[in-house]
Amino acid sequence: MAFGSFDRSSTGAPSAEINMVPLIDVMLVLLVIFIVAAPMLTHSVPLQLPQASASPTRTETPHVSVSITAEARVYWQGEALSREHWQARMQTIAAQQPDTELRVQADRAVSYGTVATVLADANRAGLHRVAFVSTPDAP
Repeated sequence: MAFGSFDRSSTGAPSAEINMVPLIDVMLVLLVIFIVAAPMLTHSVPLQLPQASASPTRTETPHVSVSITAEARVYWQGEALSREHWQARMQTIAAQQPDTELRVQADRAVSYGTVATVLADANRAGLHRVAFVSTPDAP
């Protein structure tokens, strides 16, 4: 590959310019490798979540208890309700006392989707303080 020009007046000094094409090619190859490899790293991690107990927190804020059974039945303060009814109660509580804490007691066998639905409804209603109630592990 000859570097030169047809101009006879220039001297034969070497060019002091950096050829950027090979550097761009290397960067594009690395970008493609990272794009292909990134999803494999994030989706192939098996998780075993730990079981831990924490000391109970004593708060004096107003709270509402929501229980979810293994059959996906939702109880508001011990009363079984449909989704429309608990949504209406969440909106009423959030309008009256916006700092009310929602204490969720979910059965171990309940599906994650049911709990996520209740939490999403609470967030839409304006209840942003959520606590999960559990029983402590045996010593």
